[in-house]
Amino acid sequence: MEVVIPVLKIYLLIFIIIVTLYMIRHFIFTYNRLFGEQKLYYQDILDKDVPMVTVVIPMKNEELVAKQILDRLVSSDYPREKLEIIPVNDHSDDGTKEILESYAAKYDHIRPYHRLSEDEKPGKANSLNDTMNVAKGEIIVVFDADYQPPDGIIRELVIGFKDPEVGAVMGRVLVENCGTNMLTMMLELERSGGYQVDQQARYNMDLIPQYGGTVGAYRKEALLKMGGFDPKVLAEDTELTYKMYLNGWHVAYANRAECYEEMPENWIDRAKQIRRWARGHNQVMFKYLVPLLTSRYLSFRKKLDGLLLIFIYMLPTLLFLGILSSVVLFLSGNLEIFAGIVFLLFIVSLGAFGNFAPFFQIGVANFIDGRTKALRLIPMFAFNFVFYMLYVSLGFWDAVKDLFRKSEPEWDKTKRRQRGERYE
Repeated sequence: MEVVIPVLKIYLLIFIIIVTLYMIRHFIFTYNRLFGEQKLYYQDILDKDVPMVTVVIPMKNEELVAKQILDRLVSSDYPREKLEIIPVNDHSDDGTKEILESYAAKYDHIRPYHRLSEDEKPGKANSLNDTMNVAKGEIIVVFDADYQPPDGIIRELVIGFKDPEVGAVMGRVLVENCGTNMLTMMLELERSGGYQVDQQARYNMDLIPQYGGTVGAYRKEALLKMGGFDPKVLAEDTELTYKMYLNGWHVAYANRAECYEEMPENWIDRAKQIRRWARGHNQVMFKYLVPLLTSRYLSFRKKLDGLLLIFIYMLPTLLFLGILSSVVLFLSGNLEIFAGIVFLLFIVSLGAFGNFAPFFQIGVANFIDGRTKALRLIPMFAFNFVFYMLYVSLGFWDAVKDLFRKSEPEWDKTKRRQRGERYE
């Protein structure tokens, strides 16, 4: 115990410093979004000379939503001769293949890519890698199958590549089914905070806006030169973000390029989604931590932001260990009763504000969006915090186990709800 007690005290001190940095980060981002100079995206550029674009839609058993997104894309205002649409059927065993073939028969710029062979390993990263080898476009635009891309969004995303330093562009994600229940309403609040404040502030401050894997685009040749996506990494979007910055490229954020998505409508599906995100994000953390610290392309500010971003899905595990350490110190008589309780409350409070429930950031984002009534749900994020701490921690340990596995993770997609009848 003579060695353990000092180690626990040092750990708690380090943890408080880390989480305080996150709290300061959230305050800075919120202040910047409210009062700082706002960096404009390139959407006001008018240029008839647009590049050849390939829109990729990874699909696995997406018969409920396939028609919806294809109908949206074929009505796009992007020049048809410069547009190629590749829905990727990744080992679907429902009616996805038949739907894609029916659209390919009607529209010559829709070219389904079927990955059905046992030799073709499933997964979103593998699907994107295979597609890049056959895509005609110099820019790849990605939408998940449940998204509803509006007119003009392809042009808005692609115009950012007029800047020769931009390697990827990320649009803004909105929640389509936000009014279904309390969970989806809370997810809308989260999404608003993450994009309207967090992403825009990082873009304003020339830090590291994150490519989100959908409603986004990237330069095909740039990514091919980097080796494409790693099939062993679930969070291919986070990996692309770090690959771009570590190779001298930038990610642009288009706050007005909005697209609706379907979010989980029950806590079980949300738990699986959060655990999967945490697993993938931590895989990226283990892989790119050292390259991030040693990069010659990044300034100190960008390295610090990159570190805080890459560690975000590790924080709940650190918080759990912090609480456990304080309990051990208290039971061993190394914390007085009052001091122990105050200390425990302090680290929990820091965890809440510095981690996944930055209430002030969510509040400001929804104030900007004009959804002030929805802010009444903010007290419910106290439960959300505990929920996230559990499943993000499980995702972290999944990523730790992945370090010792040779097999590739399976693509565990989020369930879709039944809304395809309108397209029959």
